[in-house]
Amino acid sequence: MPGSVSPSPATVGDAAPSPVAVSGPAHVLRVTLLMAGSCLPILGAVLIAPVLPKMQDHFESVPGAKALVPLALTVPALSLALLAPFAGVIVDRLGRKRLLIVATVLYALFGTAPLWLDSLGAIIASRALVGVTEAAIMTCCTTLIGDYYSGHQRVKYLALQTMCASASATAFFVVGGALGAAGWRLPFWVYAVSLVLAPLMATALPSPAARAAASSARAETETAEAAARRPFPWRQLAGICALTFFGAMVFYTVPVEMAYLLDDIGVENTGVIGMATAIASAATVAGAVTFARLKRSPDPMMPAVLALCAVGFAVVFLAGNAPLVVVGAVINCLGTGMLLPALLTSAMSRLAFEDRGRGTGLWMAAFFGGEFVCPLVLLALESAVGSLAGAVGVLGLAAAVVAAGLSGARRRAGAADPRPLPEQLA
Repeated sequence: MPGSVSPSPATVGDAAPSPVAVSGPAHVLRVTLLMAGSCLPILGAVLIAPVLPKMQDHFESVPGAKALVPLALTVPALSLALLAPFAGVIVDRLGRKRLLIVATVLYALFGTAPLWLDSLGAIIASRALVGVTEAAIMTCCTTLIGDYYSGHQRVKYLALQTMCASASATAFFVVGGALGAAGWRLPFWVYAVSLVLAPLMATALPSPAARAAASSARAETETAEAAARRPFPWRQLAGICALTFFGAMVFYTVPVEMAYLLDDIGVENTGVIGMATAIASAATVAGAVTFARLKRSPDPMMPAVLALCAVGFAVVFLAGNAPLVVVGAVINCLGTGMLLPALLTSAMSRLAFEDRGRGTGLWMAAFFGGEFVCPLVLLALESAVGSLAGAVGVLGLAAAVVAAGLSGARRRAGAADPRPLPEQLA
């Protein structure tokens, strides 16, 4: 998941004991709460995808509704993109646990607001505020995992966080589709689940102890001074962030547009739409697992992964019935499941430990920025080519061109990528 940070080799090999117990009921509850909290941003991103056509029908009299309704799904990503570079600073200033609890309560307040709002503009505003709380929750949960655990325990739970978030998307698509059959507003009730989590977090999550040892403070001062002398690798990161921005559009096309693609060929049952999108989401999880098992440097894989995404888009473009649309979506999502960790591990391999926090924030900003503009780009392409399937086909062609460009660049570079593969996220 975008919010998880790949630990450095030094962190992996750290032999220091974890500051909290790593077994027993309290440990299980703590891990469960952190994983559940990490899934809340995923809930916000995918839950209402199956009901977007019904929302659009409800607001069809609103000027610009065709562009505005998809923003209800993606505007939280804009908030995440804008706040991601600063999220670590906010967490450090306000405190991890306190901010997590406040953000979790506000998540329920803003998430359920569309149940009572009749204005499309007000609904989109409430969704933007959901994104603000998601940025805080995502950062707090990941930071607390780093605070509570060390060494291989930390790696284990960061990996578990990624897998839980990826797998939860499949369940949320099904839930959103099933509830949406009774009305487009009903899925918004699910956001209230965070009200159950908040009091449990307040009682079960210990406040991280400050690390005040003189040796640690001295080491951190020396590290900060060294980082100040060494320039940030802007040029190295610029390319992967640009590719991530495009990759995010490829990644998010199926979750955002699946309901519309099926609606265009006559599938209107939200339960069926939710199930079809969940099948594609499960393929994303399978792609992520496949990438983790390959144990290869990400850069040489990138052209093939983007080419697989392009093939999936091509099948969707050519499909004339729902089963073929699902087949194309599954092929595409197998590719995007490998694309996301490949992009993140590629970015991490370009960053020294001292730059990793800021670099990861920039990477997240690029990813969620691409996620936000995805439906706008597809809407513009749809207007140009005459159909959503055609727009997806154009994006697939662009993915194929980018894949060919990356492959050509690697051939011109000649030598294989000498950098070691960083620790995998899943």
